Amino acid sequence: MEVVYRAFLLNPSIPPEGYPFAEYMHAKGGGRVPLEEFFDGPRQMGAAVGLVFNFDQITKAPNSLKSHALINLAPEGVRDAVIEDVYAAYFEFGQDIGDLETLLAIGERHGMDRADLRVRLEAGEGEAQAEADAQWAAAHGIKGVPFFVIDGKYAFSGAQPPEVIQSFLARVK
Repeated sequence: MEVVYRAFLLNPSIPPEGYPFAEYMHAKGGGRVPLEEFFDGPRQMGAAVGLVFNFDQITKAPNSLKSHALINLAPEGVRDAVIEDVYAAYFEFGQDIGDLETLLAIGERHGMDRADLRVRLEAGEGEAQAEADAQWAAAHGIKGVPFFVIDGKYAFSGAQPPEVIQSFLARVK
């Protein structure tokens, strides 16, 4: 089975400098629920499958376009590890994944030449593919992540327990 990741920009209108995270999330939640309660569901679901969400470490809601560009520029053999590192940088360690220096450090950890990567990211290389992925998602009515498409004809949305995903895959074989 081949897994293909596509970029999805949760909010492409976030400026390059990002927004203060707590204020942004409070507004996104409509102010109806305290942030700790707002984050409790994702934190619990993540913990059930070994993912860590340290929302209290996050200070900035970033524009993620450059992080998707980094992923697109990563060599095939390390791309999955770069994806994992970008997620960990943000969700576990609260790093700004819209920040060029953060992205350069991630790329360098995975064998990418820092100077070359800087030139490529500053030139916007890899961004067109991320934007094309976002347009593809919009054209297919995808409004959130995670979203899974199997064989181009079966789809389901949302964070699902592994047994639900396995059951779904067994049914569409």
